[in-house]
Amino acid sequence: MTARVRNGIDNIGKYGRLFEGKRIGLITAPTGLNADFVPTIQILHENWRLEALFSPEHGVRGNIEAGGLVDTYIDPHTGVPVYSLYRPDSKRMTAEMLDAVDIVVYDIQDVGVRYYTFIYTMLYALEDCAKAGKEFVVLDRIAPLDGVTVEGNVLRPEYRSFVGNYPLAVRYGLTAGEVATMANDRTGWNAKLHVVRCEGWERSMRFPDTGRLWVHPSLGIPRYETALLYAGTCLFEGTNLSEGRGTTFPFEMIGAPFVEPYRLADEMNRLGLPGVRFRPVYFKPTTSKFRGETCGGVQLYVTDALAIRPLETGLSLLYTIKREVEGFAFLPPMKEGSRPFIDLLCGDSLYRDESVGLADVLERFREESRRFAEEKRRYHLYE
Repeated sequence: MTARVRNGIDNIGKYGRLFEGKRIGLITAPTGLNADFVPTIQILHENWRLEALFSPEHGVRGNIEAGGLVDTYIDPHTGVPVYSLYRPDSKRMTAEMLDAVDIVVYDIQDVGVRYYTFIYTMLYALEDCAKAGKEFVVLDRIAPLDGVTVEGNVLRPEYRSFVGNYPLAVRYGLTAGEVATMANDRTGWNAKLHVVRCEGWERSMRFPDTGRLWVHPSLGIPRYETALLYAGTCLFEGTNLSEGRGTTFPFEMIGAPFVEPYRLADEMNRLGLPGVRFRPVYFKPTTSKFRGETCGGVQLYVTDALAIRPLETGLSLLYTIKREVEGFAFLPPMKEGSRPFIDLLCGDSLYRDESVGLADVLERFREESRRFAEEKRRYHLYE
């Protein structure tokens, strides 16, 4: 029987004293909804004193494309000003923003993968609130990939960026509230942090076990299976292959005009990777890489969500293409003096190191995953 699981916003009525008499600022996105699809914006606006909205990537209403910059404007539904946390010069809260509020609330569904940038919007804001002496509230949400499984290496400090700004494993098995608790403790920010907890969620649960309806965290993550595969296939953003953006299966189809799909699918299925199958496909992206061009490649199918190790799957695909496909390349740095994007995704330069093979990478990653899994337990809010 599926469990009835409640996110933090579903329990907010129990925490009313946190908000009484205070000017509230809210960082949110389209996933900021209760179980009845009532937006957190509306709930705070109707019950307390919502004075400001703070917009991450994609906008508070989800109307901004990936990478699109957000301007300051008035939210037409509430009349509340919206301030951008995704500006060309900064993704931080300013003194002007913080002066407008007494308490900042965060409510966005995370996917539990280090490259997914909403978690850094939260951590930047937590640090900024700590410095300004403002309270910070995380309306916690379940970890959709589960709260147990850890995959991948831990980010090295010299590779920090907006796709990796805290020493997390690639798949870290923590809720947003737990990440905030960990960061607040380990960095010494000493922010006035409150976590409005989920109810009914157990760490072993994955999203299909919760009985909740999937709301896509962003346009690139339309399904639970996409979120699961994203831990591995997002790496292709650092290459000259399409990661499926501009198709109906982003991060589930990988390819390029120079890829022969049948040969690649045979190579991958021959590996016998757990929980996944590969189908040869042709596709034509409508946006992003190879827009309007026919690409050959593979579509990944999750056959067993408990067995699959998506990062190891993505790495196996990456190293196979790197070895077998003429024309493959890692993308150069986006600007002079910066690191290649693949290094920022990896949190290391390992993937470009020709002296290190896939087996060595996986062995190292498994050890780092094991250590991180042990370290994170002290910050668990759910058992």
